Amino acid sequence: MAFRVSLTLAAVGIVGAVLAAAVGLVLLAALPAGSVASTTKLCGKEDTAPAGGKEYLALNNIWGADTAQCVDVGDRSLKVERAEHDRPANGAPAASPALVKGCHFGTCSDNSGLPVQVSRLPAITSDLVGTAGEGGTYNAAYAVWFHSKPAVDGAPDGAEMAIWLRSNGDVRPSGVMVAGAMPIAGASWDVWFEKADGRNRVIYERVGAVTSVEDLDIRAFTKDAQNRGWIKPEWYLIGVEAGFNLWRGGAGNAIDEFSVTVDEPQPAPPTTSKPLGPAACSAQLTIGTTWPEGFTATIVITNSGGRPLTGWEVDWTFPGDQRVQNSWDATITQNGRSVRAVNAAYNGTVEISKTISFGLVGTGTPPKNTPLTCVPR
Repeated sequence: MAFRVSLTLAAVGIVGAVLAAAVGLVLLAALPAGSVASTTKLCGKEDTAPAGGKEYLALNNIWGADTAQCVDVGDRSLKVERAEHDRPANGAPAASPALVKGCHFGTCSDNSGLPVQVSRLPAITSDLVGTAGEGGTYNAAYAVWFHSKPAVDGAPDGAEMAIWLRSNGDVRPSGVMVAGAMPIAGASWDVWFEKADGRNRVIYERVGAVTSVEDLDIRAFTKDAQNRGWIKPEWYLIGVEAGFNLWRGGAGNAIDEFSVTVDEPQPAPPTTSKPLGPAACSAQLTIGTTWPEGFTATIVITNSGGRPLTGWEVDWTFPGDQRVQNSWDATITQNGRSVRAVNAAYNGTVEISKTISFGLVGTGTPPKNTPLTCVPR
């Protein structure tokens, strides 16, 4: 999803919201006698409002355009009532209306059970019942935010993780597709990654569109991203959002029901005074997406030694004319067929028995069974 921070070809990042004290926040008439529910209309760019108690917030979130948009907010529900946007599909969206549990760019709901540290991540599941609008260019997605600290005043600095459920019009995730049809949480997902806005951006795009999900396992996606080295165990999951990125039109899209359940955090692991052994590591290269002129690859590094790594270096030799064209989460140099990858400033530390990964885009025929050498630094 593209809530606030753009996801260039299809973002995820619900824009920084400010508590609405103002423009476009209109309380509509209460429902008939006997009902305690009411509807709130948000039309201001940065309008927010409670969405059924204090655990959930609704965001109008117009951040990429000046065109009109209004949403009707109910009890854990949101409907795009008006959307006059007309942004090109190959740029940032005009708006990202959404419901949020937890924190969004410094604005937080109450009693959410968040933030929680990734190393102690409990079961986090979500139910969503949605309605698709007619026409327009948009997507429907979750956005899950990670930060280096348990509180954030501005933009999260760790990662944004999007879970795309469906899209309409010619919108695609930005970045590089690093894996296709990965089985996660009972469905298949294409996995995209890029570094953007000072953090990791990972998108799980569902193979086969849906409007509703039940018991969506947020922890399963987080663990997959963590195993790929994109989310650190010491970071905090600070917010879960669901909504829409709107490029053109979008009226009629709705979240009819939404909930996020956060279990109690797992207990902290016990500390030990076990003597440290020598440092050691191993590395394995796996080919991802391929095409006639090139390929993507993920290299997973495992700390196989008896003490935490403080840095690593991976060397290998391509069998043919392959060249590294682009990379992420490592500094790569190539001399002929010989390639060397060294950790970035932020991912040299790898705990005992843990893994971290980096990736690359290469040209030429995808190599097979490439042996790698990993050396602690």
